[in-house]
Amino acid sequence: MDELPGSVGTSASFSLRLGQTMFSSASLLFMSLGVEFYSYTAFCYLVTIMGLVIPWSFTLALVDGYSVLVKCPIRQPGILLIIVVGDWVLSTLILAAACSTASVVDLLLNTHGSFCPPKLCSRYRISAVMAFLSWFLSMASSLFNLWLLPSVILI
Repeated sequence: MDELPGSVGTSASFSLRLGQTMFSSASLLFMSLGVEFYSYTAFCYLVTIMGLVIPWSFTLALVDGYSVLVKCPIRQPGILLIIVVGDWVLSTLILAAACSTASVVDLLLNTHGSFCPPKLCSRYRISAVMAFLSWFLSMASSLFNLWLLPSVILI
């Protein structure tokens, strides 16, 4: 079986997972710099989801790094299915958190009153952008793994 770039156990997957970890960490960092993030449910939701994504992506980056070093990609159907389902669930949650955060920031900036200082809102906006970038990488890795799953199951 040919090795699909971006699937679990490849160097491309390792890069995708490291990118997810970095963007999720950056999103969490920029959101946490604002001391008033707990005032809005969407911001708390983003912090919670990024708190779930960081260990998931980092653990899978470690697994990918080990697989690349040992030169033995993961091809067990059960493990691959768990990774695919986990990626799809987290991708959906990341997208929901990023969209809700972006919409709340847009609402805070475009109301007639000043509900959010510009410096604080720009941090929230950067956090939402980082969450979207994390979602993009997460969706890419989940699509690669989903593409590999039928060939592993049918063997």
